[in-house]
This record gives sequence, C-alpha cells and structure tokens, in this order.
Amino acid sequence: MTVDSYIRSRHEPVAAKVPEITALFWILKLLTTAMGESASDYLLGTMRFVGLGLGAAGFAFALWVQFRTRRYNAFAYWAAVMMVAVFGTMAADTLHHQLGVSYAMSSLACALAVGATFWAWYRVEHTLSIHSITTRRREVFYWLTVSFTFALGTAAGDLTASQLHFGFVGSIVLFAVVMSIPALGCWRFRLNTVVAFWWAYIITRPLGASVADWLMKPTSSGGLAYGDGPVAAILLAFALVLLTFAAVRRRNTVRAWADETAD
Repeated sequence: MTVDSYIRSRHEPVAAKVPEITALFWILKLLTTAMGESASDYLLGTMRFVGLGLGAAGFAFALWVQFRTRRYNAFAYWAAVMMVAVFGTMAADTLHHQLGVSYAMSSLACALAVGATFWAWYRVEHTLSIHSITTRRREVFYWLTVSFTFALGTAAGDLTASQLHFGFVGSIVLFAVVMSIPALGCWRFRLNTVVAFWWAYIITRPLGASVADWLMKPTSSGGLAYGDGPVAAILLAFALVLLTFAAVRRRNTVRAWADETAD
C-alpha cells in the first residue's frame, strides 16, 4: 500500500458500523462485559501467560474482522466488544497482579488514557458522537476509546469492591445508581446526549464486572461461588441468543425497508 492510498483509506467514508442505541444494546453491553470479566479470570487462572496470549490474539483478530467489514455486522461488532472485554480485563489485572500497580493507580492511569483519547478525538474530529463514525480514523478513535473504557471499568470495579470495601453487591448498587444519572439527566435536565452515552457506556463496565465477580467468586469473598468457567459459558450463551435475535430482527427490518422502497 502506498502512502497516498493509506492516507485516503483513513479518511475514506464508510457505512455506519455501530448498532442503534436501544435497550437491547445496553443489555448486550452488560452481558458481554460480565462475560469478559469471567472469561478473563478463567483464562488467566488456568493458563496464565498462555491465556493472556490467547486473549491478545483474539482481541487483535476480532478488531481486524470488524475493521474489514464494510457496514454494521452484529456478529463482527459484538465479537469485537467481547474480546475487548476479555483483553481489557486481562490488561488491568496484569497491571495489578503481575506488576504490583494498585487499583487506585491503575484506575487513574486508565482514566487519564480515556480522557486523552477523548481530547484527541474531539480535537481532530470536533465530535464524539458514535453516529458520526463514518471514516476509518473515527473508527480507530472509537475502538481505542472503547478499549480504554474497559480497562478503566475493570480497575474501578476492583477498587470499589476490594480497597474501598463496598463488596460485590455494594459495587453493583453503586454503579447501577451512577449509571442511572445520565438517563435522569437526559430526561429532566437536558444533558447532552453524547455525554450521557459515554457516561453510561463507561459505567456499564464496572457494573457488569461486579455482577460477574459476585456470581463467580467464592463465598468467603462475598460471591456465590459458581466459578469463572461456568459463569463465562452461561453469559456467553445468553449473549449469543440475544445477538442472534438482534441480527435476525435487523435483517428483517432491512428487507422490509427494501421491499417498501422497491414498491
């Protein structure tokens, strides 16, 4: 690829490749988030660095597939989200367990990374709306932001549950309340919809991770002790069922729209 063609590809218009923001979107986001937490713990707990390598490879492959698609594909998009959830959790856990970085410091580092990405994205593109992701460069900014938000959410969830002593249930309640704030802000106080979206998007990560931890961790830690592997498998199954439903419904909607247009 020549330099000129590479530059053109970064600015090349692409079809919108993100889903509609509906209740189904948030349910899938929470499910994939919780699945990523449990799958990461299972892989790191059973295979350690091999598991980390598998997570990194899956993360790279899923994003490669997503960038190769020309329009929104439910399976490609949510597979990328799942692998970002898995690898983002691994990255945050590796910082703490292998490198000895505290949850507070890793939360701060990830928060700064998210803030820096938002700043660069807005400075270059003058918008942070996901509905404006119609160029390759904006798509890169979007997935970079998503990746950092997952790492941030993992560290923040562990921080509240462990160091701040909220426990898993307390963390679930805390993040559920914090996530409800943008909805109330949009409804009553005309909160900017872009701010509301990213606020809720970031908080779904520690909320989903706290739910997963509560389900899989031992009772001595305040969990229900269902285990990392079983919880990951069950959450993945639920996510795939909903994802299939979403894909079929979208296909039927597109087909009906095409039929009406043809008539």
